[in-house]
Amino acid sequence: MTPRFQIAPGSPTPIWRQIVDQVRAAIASGELLPGNLLPSVRTVAAAIVVNANTVAKAYAELTRHGDVVAEHGRGLFVASARPTLPSSERKKKLQIAVERAVTEAVHLGVSRKTLVAAIERYADKHDLLFQEREDQDDD
Repeated sequence: MTPRFQIAPGSPTPIWRQIVDQVRAAIASGELLPGNLLPSVRTVAAAIVVNANTVAKAYAELTRHGDVVAEHGRGLFVASARPTLPSSERKKKLQIAVERAVTEAVHLGVSRKTLVAAIERYADKHDLLFQEREDQDDD
């Protein structure tokens, strides 16, 4: 399945980051499965009308973090296993994601309650972030 990117040009989040976030969300929700081929840089750039370098930067970030793997001459494929990160790195990445989400909410003028409800709706819709699971190393 090919993800359909929804880019918000006026957002404070750079377009390359929006692409990264949407690919990661598609992987997390099961829309993209291990082994799925991502569309080419040119295809995505043409579809969302951005410079190909912007898409290439997003794909490089996804590759660097192990979300996708490059196969020379074939393209980029969703990685078969999510990389395991140390607790401190997971906390750091989570903090960055939270800061981005809160900043975007402030930019949009939405309340804390609305932001939390949106996160819960998204997690419920995609059957993610089970409430029963507790991360042992959370503070």
